[in-house]
Amino acid sequence: MASNNDRLMQSLEHRIPPPAIALVVALAMWAFALVAPRFAISPMVRIVAALAIALAGIAISAAGAATFRRAKTTLNPIKPEAASVLVTHGVFRWTRNPMYVGVGLVLVAWALFLASAFAFVGPVVFVLYINRFQIAPEERALTELFGTSYAAYRRDVRRWL
Repeated sequence: MASNNDRLMQSLEHRIPPPAIALVVALAMWAFALVAPRFAISPMVRIVAALAIALAGIAISAAGAATFRRAKTTLNPIKPEAASVLVTHGVFRWTRNPMYVGVGLVLVAWALFLASAFAFVGPVVFVLYINRFQIAPEERALTELFGTSYAAYRRDVRRWL
């Protein structure tokens, strides 16, 4: 019998789109950066490094989305059971979750841009939340859909990097 806590946790699965989670985390990072001490780093270095990391994140996310589109499977993270094909090529050879990796990198870039050590908690919170409430349920759905093929893919390719 599931406890109230288990039911609450399951009720949060796939409820909030990952981009909305990322936005809330980014706003919280900004709020913390307003009140927390900043670390000393040249503005030029900070901006260039943040831009490079953000562009890498955007490129990884875009590559994952484009691969899904070419495979004609769903991009909707709220409905993983709607997947029509197991995508294991392209960027999916290196990570099972390129869109989440990309968003995580954008959040790291944002923390660097904010120059606040406290802001770096944001990407960690994003990863923990996405692991529990998005990826774990997605993996259950994909296991049901693709069985041993997905199990082999999980064994060969890391969840993040």
